[in-house]
Amino acid sequence: MTGVRRRAFFLDAQGGGRFCTLLEPATAACGNLLLVPPFAEELNKSRRMLALAAAAFARSGWRVLHIDLLGTGDSAGEFRDASWTTWLDDLSCGRDFLQHGADLPLVLWSLRAGSLLCAQWQAREGTALPWLAWQAVAQGRQHVQQFLRLKGVSEMLNDADAKAVMSNLRAEIAAGAVVEVAGYELAPQLLGGLDCAVLEQPPAATLLLEVGSGDGGLSPGLQRLLERWRDGGAAVDAGSVPGSAFWQTQEIETVPALIDASLPWLAARGA
Repeated sequence: MTGVRRRAFFLDAQGGGRFCTLLEPATAACGNLLLVPPFAEELNKSRRMLALAAAAFARSGWRVLHIDLLGTGDSAGEFRDASWTTWLDDLSCGRDFLQHGADLPLVLWSLRAGSLLCAQWQAREGTALPWLAWQAVAQGRQHVQQFLRLKGVSEMLNDADAKAVMSNLRAEIAAGAVVEVAGYELAPQLLGGLDCAVLEQPPAATLLLEVGSGDGGLSPGLQRLLERWRDGGAAVDAGSVPGSAFWQTQEIETVPALIDASLPWLAARGA
């Protein structure tokens, strides 16, 4: 990897080590970038794209940390061991690692449901950090519904039976049971946190980027979010780039335009 140093290691955390990948520029760094990853299978679909972006950001001067949250990737634990609170704590571990001995600007970078985690973490920590949000999920409950729906799809159920399965899953979660969906065992402590999460107005400069049809226009949902945040006084910009929904496509795909659109914004926030 020309011009980039890559280091893989385990970061000590409650419940066992968290597997981390750190990419650093070969020359002096201009800032730290903490990746807040997407949820479940969307992370697996996105790993190639995230790796390409991390390398590009590192070449432009950023130290980029990708931490596998508890129960994901090569980190300790199983998916069923994860809770929303534990994942928030993992972000704090990543932040502390990046800031230890390095007086550099810290920027958050999220994809999909990672945006909900990112927003709630900022509120919990009382921080106001610049934030690069890719294809942000605005409502956790809707995201959970879409994920639970995979249960009916995998079993090829008709609409009525699929709705019954959804209701049963919701009841099991409410009763405190671990449920299995699409090969993932999920505890109510995780789904409950995601279910309640809402994308709140950011406290610092934010760039919302989405993958669209290529006409340059924002989706109605992103346009409404942008207007609401700006009306609330947020320093937020938004953009759309052409490409495929790489976090959910059958084949592994990438969207280089998303990286290109991110670099100028990041450059303005480095030291």
